[in-house]
Amino acid sequence: MTVTQRRGRRIMMTPEELDSFLTEQRTCRVATVSADGRPHVSALWFAWDGTSLWLYSLTRSRRWAQLRADPRLSVLVDDGEEYGELRGAELSGTAVFVGEAPRTGEPCAGLDAVERLFAAKNFGLDAMPHDGRHAWLRLTPDTVTTWDFRKLGGA
Repeated sequence: MTVTQRRGRRIMMTPEELDSFLTEQRTCRVATVSADGRPHVSALWFAWDGTSLWLYSLTRSRRWAQLRADPRLSVLVDDGEEYGELRGAELSGTAVFVGEAPRTGEPCAGLDAVERLFAAKNFGLDAMPHDGRHAWLRLTPDTVTTWDFRKLGGA
């Protein structure tokens, strides 16, 4: 993973701050590219396992179809209301489709831990509810850009 900073290093998150931030946040914005090059952005809940961002996407969505055709994506996770509170991370890379699609709950060792994490974080449950309409995407980012304006301290 490459950490890039278009903004000053003064406001970039440390690896520990990034891990904590992605663990506590719930919603991200996923950007995909259509066949004609137009961007498409949609919101999703996610789970962070310390290395990869896991997205549980509808398999009949435009996002899913676009990633099947071109697996490149960028994900934005951000937080804050006032300027001095703004913080976030942009993660970019290639989507990997994991498990059955759509997911019905068939055993998949690679999904056990993430499904427990996702279910607890987003549904307050011990086990993942499967609806036969969603499936898993994993983004292990190639590049990450972060910012935390709280580090400016009013400057």
